[in-house]
Amino acid sequence: MRLFRLLGLLVIISIVTTACNQKRAENELYVGTIAGPETELMEVAKKIAEEKFHLHIVIVEFNDYSLPNQALADGSIDANMFQHQPYLDAAVKAKNYPLATIGKMFIYPVGVYSSKWKSINQIPDKAIVAIPNDPSNETRALILLQQGGLITLKSKSSETLSPQDIEKNSKQLQFKELDAAQLPRVLPDVDIAVINTNFALLAGLNPKDHALLKESANSPYANVIVVRNDEKNAPKFQQLLEALHSPEVLKKAEEIFKNQAIPAW
Repeated sequence: MRLFRLLGLLVIISIVTTACNQKRAENELYVGTIAGPETELMEVAKKIAEEKFHLHIVIVEFNDYSLPNQALADGSIDANMFQHQPYLDAAVKAKNYPLATIGKMFIYPVGVYSSKWKSINQIPDKAIVAIPNDPSNETRALILLQQGGLITLKSKSSETLSPQDIEKNSKQLQFKELDAAQLPRVLPDVDIAVINTNFALLAGLNPKDHALLKESANSPYANVIVVRNDEKNAPKFQQLLEALHSPEVLKKAEEIFKNQAIPAW
């Protein structure tokens, strides 16, 4: 059964890749997103781009964070919108992708959540702390925990960090590194979890009302729009950017993220 599922997945990937790699019209863009709220924002931008610029956007949804950059680099899609700059920097460094940022979108503040404690000061010694296991979001989580006075990091930079980079852990916190999407589900089983806003909202949580601690508006983790280096100055990408920065997209973001998304442009 697992073999059949794997073969089915490979067939789907092959079909999507073949469709995306077909020669596209000059006024057509294939844009990759992660299934969820940002796809909804792209749906609004798609309508604006069509009405204002006659630019036809085809949205390609992914469920794996490692795939949109790979698909962009190999030409399967023309742009993507799913990641912040540190995540892109790490991917480019690791894979040597020829990718460039053309603009910023929103900051979705990561927050510290708990179903057991009402404040950071209540967190006990040897508390279990769940954090994302991908390099950029793990770094983001550790920096936030340091800002909350729970740990002290060896490095003051925002480069890739892990629990091994903790210099002082006076509460002897115990860290569990998990996939970011799993963190809301494990919240009842840990003392605190550092959760990205998109996953928190899907679980009925939001930074304003439920987070014990959250990132500020000056966070460097704004999501970005990414294209290939050799196409970054193409007029159609400026049109895409203008559509994404439209009042209609801003209004939709306020609705989806309950006024928790901070415009970064």
